[in-house]
Amino acid sequence: MDKHVEHDGNADETIEEINKKTGRNMPQAIATAVVLIAIIIACLAISMDVFMVLLVVFMILALWELRVDFAIAGMHIPVVMLWICSTVTLLATYYSPWHVSTMALCIMLSIVLVALSATANFSFGDRLSMEVERKLAQTNAGARLESSFNHGSATVQHSRLTSVAVSVFAVLYIPLIASFIALSLTFHGHAFAHAIMIVFLPALSDTGGLFAGAWFGKHKLSPRISPKKSVEGLLGSILFAMAGAFAIFACTYPSLWASRWWVPIVVGILMGIVGTFGDLCASMLKRDIGIKDMGHLLKGHGGVMDRVDSILLTAPFMMALLYVTGL
Repeated sequence: MDKHVEHDGNADETIEEINKKTGRNMPQAIATAVVLIAIIIACLAISMDVFMVLLVVFMILALWELRVDFAIAGMHIPVVMLWICSTVTLLATYYSPWHVSTMALCIMLSIVLVALSATANFSFGDRLSMEVERKLAQTNAGARLESSFNHGSATVQHSRLTSVAVSVFAVLYIPLIASFIALSLTFHGHAFAHAIMIVFLPALSDTGGLFAGAWFGKHKLSPRISPKKSVEGLLGSILFAMAGAFAIFACTYPSLWASRWWVPIVVGILMGIVGTFGDLCASMLKRDIGIKDMGHLLKGHGGVMDRVDSILLTAPFMMALLYVTGL
């Protein structure tokens, strides 16, 4: 009995040590990752139409998280208009026969409509206030003072021009870049492989960086922006993404090894560097706002935005690489 209790105590200590090194609850993170992978694979297996619906849902959730995060700093983005424009942009890009032209037109119209909507600060119910108050309880004192939700007279409101600027940023950050995911499903007849590479390779790269950084990380990559990022973690990200790219390449393009053997190497380097840059950009945004996670929807991972930042940043580069190389 004593040995059993001692074994459980050692296991708990080991898990606690792993959680400390990685900066997250790893059992929760693994369970959430398994569920997410199952959902994405199931949607892809059913049809690309279902996967597009899932992509729209994730984008809607990410925009809501961004709305709450900006509200903490007293900035307003018209989330309903963003939802409408983003959904139309994503679906039109995929289903239109003129994919690129349609995407460009939808983004331009979205910028105009969202910018105009940002000048009017409409609120629907108390949901936003409740979310902001919950988030403020978990963040630092500076963000609490900055948030207009802590001031009955709303004296800490930013100008309308600031709201327009952050709203345009939201269009460029989420629907525009997400459209490249939709665009990658429309050429060369390998939509399933393209979706797997664009969605899962950044996650695999993050996993490699997480474990390499936790166990071998000694040289800080950018201590001011993200203290846990290390050069060793970056190398782990590149190697894991490269290994995943080789596996997908072997299963999807077995006849192209002779002429395209170098593509998985480029993919690994691209995923590691651009994905890490995306994480750093998100960390900089969170640091400026004064929050730890973008949201709380994914147990062990934070919010949807915390999981998709590297996917979004790598999507345009991956789409271009797949198109140029004929894969």
